[in-house]
Amino acid sequence: MEFWQDLLQQNYDWLWEAGLTCLITLVAALVWHYFHKKLDAIILKSKNRWDDIALNAFGTPINWLIVIIGASWFADITARHFSAEIINSIPVARQLAVLVIAAWGTWRLINGVEEKQLDKGNDPTTVQLVGKLTKMIVVILIILPIFQILGISISGMLAFGGMGGLIVGMAAKDLLSNFFGSIIIYLDKPFIVGDWIRSPDRSIEGTVEKIGFRLTSIRTFDKRPLYVPNSIFTNISVENPSRMSNRRINETIGVRYSDSRKLPMILDDVRTMLVEHDDIDNNQTLIVNFNSFGASSLDFFIYTFTKTTDWIDYHHIKQDVMLKILNIIHEHGADCAFPTRTLHLDSMPEPQALAAAAPADKAPQ
Repeated sequence: MEFWQDLLQQNYDWLWEAGLTCLITLVAALVWHYFHKKLDAIILKSKNRWDDIALNAFGTPINWLIVIIGASWFADITARHFSAEIINSIPVARQLAVLVIAAWGTWRLINGVEEKQLDKGNDPTTVQLVGKLTKMIVVILIILPIFQILGISISGMLAFGGMGGLIVGMAAKDLLSNFFGSIIIYLDKPFIVGDWIRSPDRSIEGTVEKIGFRLTSIRTFDKRPLYVPNSIFTNISVENPSRMSNRRINETIGVRYSDSRKLPMILDDVRTMLVEHDDIDNNQTLIVNFNSFGASSLDFFIYTFTKTTDWIDYHHIKQDVMLKILNIIHEHGADCAFPTRTLHLDSMPEPQALAAAAPADKAPQ
């Protein structure tokens, strides 16, 4: 009991100062909490989303900023009364904490802007590139002041970085080639997130899910993830079926040789059907022609393009076209051919001649 009385008597000033610090910090936190709620309610009524993004980005970091300032103030008071040798370290820790909080809020703001731009329907590849570059700049702008606060010479770091950069560049040439490959993808835009791509040079085909600085993530059609280094795309050909303007129908149909006289009328009706079809693009090439004398059929082909590029809709349209062609063939009393062989005999020997030609030992007794 006497110990606590002596402690309170010796540190009476510290107790009042520390208590006042905690009280001011608590009041400031409560005031900001109340103000945050009121501001949030006002912002929800506005049609502008930028204020929502800013408040969501910096609302929580400001709470922590109040706590950090109050804690550093409390630590400064405590150090003056109990441990004066750490007084000089407290401002350094406070500055570092404030820098980290500012970087955190800016990072959240960048994420919010990215989400807003994606919701507006902007190109996700461009939005992600700008977001990543902005975050990289923020990291650099935070790291340099941190070095300065810690007493590390920035000029010395830059001088060392010039020589070290050459060494790192030689050791991480693959990493750098992938990085510059991603920059080329972002600039040339052979594909963006969501595109279906394929390569005739490599076994690469699927939907692009993410374009990173090192890898591009592709989801194959059997739902497996495929991770391709970005440098690969600078050395291969890439097809982008997602950007096709039309889908092609190119089919060959065989009619029986016995229906050869009906073939011209069948071709005319098939051509008319394609011209009048609502889902066929008549501005593109449209061909219906007798093509060849097959082994067991008279072959004609259709060459046309659909208006849609959707894979599922395309197959529905193609099925409809093929069924209508089949109906046209049947309406003319014809039919599709299948592999057949016809045997023609010039003459047939008489039964008497066959009997006469039989060997004598096989003649009837």
